[in-house]
Amino acid sequence: MPYIPHLHHRRSIRLKGYDYSQEGLYFITICQQDRECLFGEIVDGEMLLNDAGKMVDDVWLKIPERFPHVLLHEYIIMPNHFHAILEILGSAPAVRATLVVAPDKAAALGDILGAFKSISTVEYIQGVKKCGWPTFNGKLWQRDFFDHIIRNERSFHRISRYILNNPKNWKGDKFY
Repeated sequence: MPYIPHLHHRRSIRLKGYDYSQEGLYFITICQQDRECLFGEIVDGEMLLNDAGKMVDDVWLKIPERFPHVLLHEYIIMPNHFHAILEILGSAPAVRATLVVAPDKAAALGDILGAFKSISTVEYIQGVKKCGWPTFNGKLWQRDFFDHIIRNERSFHRISRYILNNPKNWKGDKFY
């Protein structure tokens, strides 16, 4: 089918005109493509990561190695989605050779999350082949992600509590 702009155009959910590479705190949510529970389960209000969930955890914690201008805050891997607060620092320290972006430019939020989704997808595929993890349909993660720019300390603390309490509230979660 040929590309038809008014039918195939996806409207961006990013804040128009906002520079997502600038210093700031961002609350992000990434969902598994079909919202399948591939990363573990909630038992008695606690998230128990399976091997795939532990892999996602490991990939997330390595983000600052790839992007030295990023600081990770609270996060939670849920059975079929992921919440985190990520901070882009004002001045990027010496950029490592493994970065995909130009050394004189800080990576934007989309670049960082794109790398996370790509690396975790490759790792998950290896887990399917070597360890018998459940397969997924097409893509591991949904194409886009939700973000919220955290603008004050009160919002930061409210979102941090939300993330930390997410497993306890799983039955009422819209992703359940």
